Amino acid sequence: MADPVFHRPDLANELADAILADGALAPARSGLFLAAPRRTGKSTFLREDLMPALENRGAAVLYVDLWADKAMEPGLAIVSLVRAALASEDGAVLKMFRKAGLDKVNVGGLGFDVGKVGLGTGVTLSQALAALSDRVEAPIVLMIDEAQHAATTEGGNNALFALKAARDELNSSAHHGLRIVATGSSRPKLALLRASKDQAFFRAMMRNFPPLDARFVQWFIANTGLPTPLDAARTEAAFRRAAWRPEVLVQALGDLPDDNGAWPPADRLDDAFEAAVAAAIEESDEVMLKVVRALTPLQGAVLRVMGAQGEDYSPYAAATLEAVAGQLARLDPNSSVKPDVPNVQSALEALQVKSLVWRAAHGEYALEEQGLVDLMRSKGLMA
Repeated sequence: MADPVFHRPDLANELADAILADGALAPARSGLFLAAPRRTGKSTFLREDLMPALENRGAAVLYVDLWADKAMEPGLAIVSLVRAALASEDGAVLKMFRKAGLDKVNVGGLGFDVGKVGLGTGVTLSQALAALSDRVEAPIVLMIDEAQHAATTEGGNNALFALKAARDELNSSAHHGLRIVATGSSRPKLALLRASKDQAFFRAMMRNFPPLDARFVQWFIANTGLPTPLDAARTEAAFRRAAWRPEVLVQALGDLPDDNGAWPPADRLDDAFEAAVAAAIEESDEVMLKVVRALTPLQGAVLRVMGAQGEDYSPYAAATLEAVAGQLARLDPNSSVKPDVPNVQSALEALQVKSLVWRAAHGEYALEEQGLVDLMRSKGLMA
């Protein structure tokens, strides 16, 4: 049976070496942040390639996706992961070590109630992870997928600072090391976790996660099941137009057969596939544009100013409010709404509800999808 996953072993090995480097000045000791747009394959890479590469080097890997259950408080999601790893001798981490044939795992008692592990409770995350480090006698790598979600709540922020304390403790000579790998769909959002001394992972290592490339396209072509192979160059160009999102190619492939299940003729296959990719992109874009077009004039003005200012966006600065007023006048010259602080704040809250805007717990704002600005500009909506 063919492997349903495209693997990137070279990238996995490169990152695993960097993460586990033990030099006093190794950049990843403070944390490694990987940024890439959503739906470009980073979560699959973490689970299918990076985790095995780390485990093969003897590390104990814990993984949590903060978007898997957006209703769960991010801090609780992180605490629950650590609790589960400690819960019993049959926990996931210990199972992994036994599977790898490592017999040095200490399965003795912890000396505390796992249920008391938490934030502001009897057992800190630092104490719990130190116990786990001593138990498995190996470095621990904690992967936090969509880590920017932690910054949206006080509990999530508290968990990040607790992990910083744990990192500093476990990276001492008394234990076996703790590495934090955080991924996110937006570099500006991730940067908030490391950009100032007030943040938990100040100056942690940041990298753009490389998009899938021509090797993925070759793998895709080889696994389509089409009677005639797609042209590699044209498929790669279509993938580039799809912003390197594999799901777009998969959707287009599923849309190729006609109602009777017949494939296009061989001499029209590439044309049909390119048209199907274009239709899939347009369908995805229209979902987002429909939300944008339904905004009130003030909400639309605030969104456009956010897009124009990017990382320099300061919602209530005088220059920003002036820019919002200018956009509002263009969108609705007869508007009676005043673009003052209370109304802009209400507009930002509405944009959050519509999943267009992201807000950190301490008041910073960013666009939820970084590609929205380019999309709006391409449709003439950023004037």
